[in-house]
Amino acid sequence: MSCSTESSPQSLDREVELRARVAISKVVEPLDRVLTPVILEHGPVGAWDRIRHNAGGRFDRCAARVADLDVDRVLAVAERLGIRILLPGDDEWPSGLDELACPPACLWVKGSEHLAHGTVRSVAIVGARSATPYGVQVAQELGHGLASRGFTVVSGAAFGIDVAAHRGAIVADRPTVAAMAGGVDRPYPAAHTNLLEEIVEHGAVISESPPGASPQRQRFLARNRLIAAITPGTVVVEAGLRSGSLNTARHAEALCRVVAAVPGSVYSPTSAGCHALVRDGRAVLVTDAAECAELLGEIGADLAPVQRGEVRVRDDLPEIPRRIFDALTVHQSTSVDRLTRSAGLSASEVLRGLGHLQLRGMAERKDNGWRRQAPDG
Repeated sequence: MSCSTESSPQSLDREVELRARVAISKVVEPLDRVLTPVILEHGPVGAWDRIRHNAGGRFDRCAARVADLDVDRVLAVAERLGIRILLPGDDEWPSGLDELACPPACLWVKGSEHLAHGTVRSVAIVGARSATPYGVQVAQELGHGLASRGFTVVSGAAFGIDVAAHRGAIVADRPTVAAMAGGVDRPYPAAHTNLLEEIVEHGAVISESPPGASPQRQRFLARNRLIAAITPGTVVVEAGLRSGSLNTARHAEALCRVVAAVPGSVYSPTSAGCHALVRDGRAVLVTDAAECAELLGEIGADLAPVQRGEVRVRDDLPEIPRRIFDALTVHQSTSVDRLTRSAGLSASEVLRGLGHLQLRGMAERKDNGWRRQAPDG
């Protein structure tokens, strides 16, 4: 009895699409304004055929990369490094990416986290690289608090706010996802090599750029849209007026995602971008993980506790007893006659009010007068 080694038409179709998308990922820059329309119009297989043959001489910008391309070698490198490749329609493909005007050709992933499942309840936490100690503390507390509430924390592994958010999730022993501007095999910044290894263990490192790709400026801006797309909402912890994290917030806003911002000092330029988002009505002000969870979580299931000021003994007193209580002192007895003047009440009102306070243990008769039993409050 022999075993057939023939592949199904479906698997062959995926293999053809996979190779086309990998090739496009290698030779076309993310968000290339000239080539993106071609890819969207003709699909990955048709677009790759035109690109590699330089149809009509329209794809000269890709010629050098096409000449160097070896798809088999790229796939072998990915397999050797434990990097998996996700395509649109795959079970693990985050559906939010399909809402982008220009979704990535494919996604390169390293780590154990199932992206589609892990990003259903997730949050992007972004902010300034040159963060203040305040911002770092808030980001780490948000990362830890939201991770502890079952949210997957997504960020960019950069200095400052990003790394603090990732570390907060790792301390909570919960998944976190880092979206990279370069290949997932090229830790950036290099100082975060160990952190990125921890992220792989606790979640995943992802990129739309293939292994070996360097983190270039335009790739950071393209990367930001991925962070916004795979999460239900973005929280900006600290951001200057020209911060790249505002770019992530704009992508989130364009995708109709929730945008939130943490306030800082009015004197801090690092928080000026956050304040502008709130002032312009583009972001909801949040101060802790509970408020973020209420904003991004399940309706009715993730409610934040209502914040109230200190409860004081006089808060629920009726008007007349409250006026009398305010007129009494702790250390010196006051006569009814004096209370009528200081509280602006009749003698009968004062006596009724004193009776009310005495029953509640808030006033006592002492030395032919009355004094307060409860402290001011």
